[in-house]
Amino acid sequence: MTAPFLPDSPTPSARPLPPDPSHGYRLRPVRTDDSPALLEAYRSAPDMARQGTVTTLEQAREQTAWLLSSERRATAIVDGNDVLVGLVAISIDEENRNGWFFYWLHAAHRGSGLAARAAAAVADCALAPSALGGWGLERLELGHRANNPASGAVARAAGFVHEGTERGKFLIDGERLDVLTYGRLVGDPQSTAAGLPWLP
Repeated sequence: MTAPFLPDSPTPSARPLPPDPSHGYRLRPVRTDDSPALLEAYRSAPDMARQGTVTTLEQAREQTAWLLSSERRATAIVDGNDVLVGLVAISIDEENRNGWFFYWLHAAHRGSGLAARAAAAVADCALAPSALGGWGLERLELGHRANNPASGAVARAAGFVHEGTERGKFLIDGERLDVLTYGRLVGDPQSTAAGLPWLP
């Protein structure tokens, strides 16, 4: 997985560096050694169970292998120590140049707009032409439970447009919940959130 649009390294200077608006968070491809951190993220909040069953290190390794399959592009959100604290990933339909977009964050890293910035960077990369370092997709799709407005805010910040509602799609704790669906086409405006930087 290549990072898009990486600028040339700045010329060293005696002036102090400006504050890092990303607070040390960066993006890079998921690696096999991310499994322990992935397990910690799944253990960080009960709602992570909606992302899959990961309660042991072996299950975390299986989930990491699933993310690293050829049908997916999986991007780790990492802290200043290069530890995975979140994920933005796409399951790719090569034939139609579509991708199913999904994301999550360790509970300790939520609430600061980190997911929106990561999703924006990944969506912009996914829809950029291959010749420019992007992934050459033409449509991205995602869905979230209607009672999860934070996920909708991430989608909109990453340039997704609300396209509809799947009524009563999920049965959770005896209650049927609607799912809001979103899409973003290659010709749509870019993300409104400032994307996180990519590690080289």
